[in-house]
Amino acid sequence: ALRVGVRQPGGEAMTAPEFSLNVLTRDISLYLENQVKVGLFGSGVGLSLVLGFSAAYAYYYLSSVAKKPQLVSGGETFCQFLQEHCPVVSETYYPTFWCWEGRIQTLLRPFITAKPWVEYRNELLKMADGGQISLDWFDNDDSERHPDAATRPTVLLLPGLTGTSRESYILHMVQQSRELGYRCVVFNNRGVSNERLLTPRTYCAANTEDLEAAIAHIQSITSAAPLVAAGVSMGGMMLANYLGQKGRETCLRAAAVFSAGWDVFECTASLEKPLNRLLFNSYLTSCLQASVQRHRQILEKLFDIDSIMKANTIREFDERFTSIMFGYPSNDDYYRDASPCHKLKSVQVPTLCLNAADDVFSPGGAIPVEAVRQNPNLAMLVTAHGGHIGFLEGLWPRHSTYMDRVFRQFIKAIFEQGSTLQNL
Repeated sequence: ALRVGVRQPGGEAMTAPEFSLNVLTRDISLYLENQVKVGLFGSGVGLSLVLGFSAAYAYYYLSSVAKKPQLVSGGETFCQFLQEHCPVVSETYYPTFWCWEGRIQTLLRPFITAKPWVEYRNELLKMADGGQISLDWFDNDDSERHPDAATRPTVLLLPGLTGTSRESYILHMVQQSRELGYRCVVFNNRGVSNERLLTPRTYCAANTEDLEAAIAHIQSITSAAPLVAAGVSMGGMMLANYLGQKGRETCLRAAAVFSAGWDVFECTASLEKPLNRLLFNSYLTSCLQASVQRHRQILEKLFDIDSIMKANTIREFDERFTSIMFGYPSNDDYYRDASPCHKLKSVQVPTLCLNAADDVFSPGGAIPVEAVRQNPNLAMLVTAHGGHIGFLEGLWPRHSTYMDRVFRQFIKAIFEQGSTLQNL
């Protein structure tokens, strides 16, 4: 459309588009000529830069990223047991070199890791208040190591905040258990696994009534089989709170807790930082709201659903929904009760905990190392990196993670050598 005349040497006029094209062509030609000269006479410089950067990055990775985890235990017996039967606790953890940072590990794991195929047998368990929870059983009837179903070791798995038996980390734990010949049961919180919500009540990290009922039910039908539990994220918080409340009055032989939020106040404060809020908080809040919306018909009898749907953070969601549902005077009261760090002193079965120091859901400063040192039944494994349920390792981490290896070695050691820990 522009017809601005530009005079060429020689007097012939060019339009603006023609002039721009000629200038661009001239500049590209000059650039290519320069690149050819650099290629002929200076290619070694570029190669040296690449090699120098690679060497510097490798040095930084090996000196500052790849480290042995910190192992803290309240008793020498448990510590020696882990070092002898779970060598992974003493090995250097090499996070995937191109995504070792905590946020990146957290974000990428669901997309990178494969989802092993698992066929469950579903059971809906009725609760005393008229509600129901969904248990997904992997019976492992083809087990060669433990062909007798009556005595086949059983692993109870608890997923995270909005997770189900189909989460990749749960499927990997089931796969590890299957290879060892064990049976698995996945505890799905109320209303998250496509089952109908029968009463206006869901779940929270502090309330362990449903978990207690599920454990009692599992024990009643597999009474001759040893039972171990493993919880991830909020599932780990619920499991730790259960262990602290029950003390010795539990049939669990041992437990494993992965990426738990030990102090809920610290967790929410970390998740409300601008970048973390953008990457994680808003998404999880929307997932919680979607679950409420799915069960709106029964929940709106007791709750202001429109107000809940306007929550922008997990804290606001809990203030408008969770803390009210479970009868807490305030949200602070709920967060205090939900924080497992206050109950660790009462845990009376061998419990191994794994956290990453760069987990934005459970910041390193909130990991209860001192509380663990006061209880001989506890051991805390802290890696420098790994994020939240990340722990990716290897060049292309499609399969087993560091967390999976810790899980596999620990449950195997408990089922096969755990008798040495009976008198902790």
